[in-house]
Parts: sequence; structure tokens; C-alpha cells
Amino acid sequence: MGVSEILASVDREIALLKQVRALLVGTAATVPTGKLAEVSKAATKPAKKAAKKKRRLSPEGRKRIADAVRRRWEAQRKAKASK
Repeated sequence: MGVSEILASVDREIALLKQVRALLVGTAATVPTGKLAEVSKAATKPAKKAAKKKRRLSPEGRKRIADAVRRRWEAQRKAKASK
């Protein structure tokens, strides 16, 4: 691929991006076709709901869970030893 081909490709991409920006701003007067139509359809779709925030476990809660797991393991070991 020669330099002129690369420059032509970059110019096409710039023109496409300018059209997309115009659509998003709402200043485009023409109906989009081709690649631009796909981009504009994607831009007009309603956004997905925001993901729920990740719940964080406090150090105290983490310690309570760890202690409970240790007690459970101890009970299992005792039950296994008494068989």
C-alpha cells in the first residue's frame, strides 16, 4: 500500500467521522447510507441500563465470613474424626 493510498484511506475515514459527528450533533440534513447508516443506527439505539455497582465487603464482614467458614471446617473435621 502506497502513501497515496494510505492518505486517501485516512481522508475517507475523516469524512465519515465528520458525518457521524454531524449526525450526533443533529446538523445533518441528508439521510445516511452505507457505513454511515450503520453508525447512525447504533448511535440512535437507546443505551443499555447501567450495570449495578459492585458491592464491596467491609473488612469486618470479611472477618465474620472467614470465622464462620473456619468454624464450619472445624465441625466437619470433628464429625469426620468421630466416625
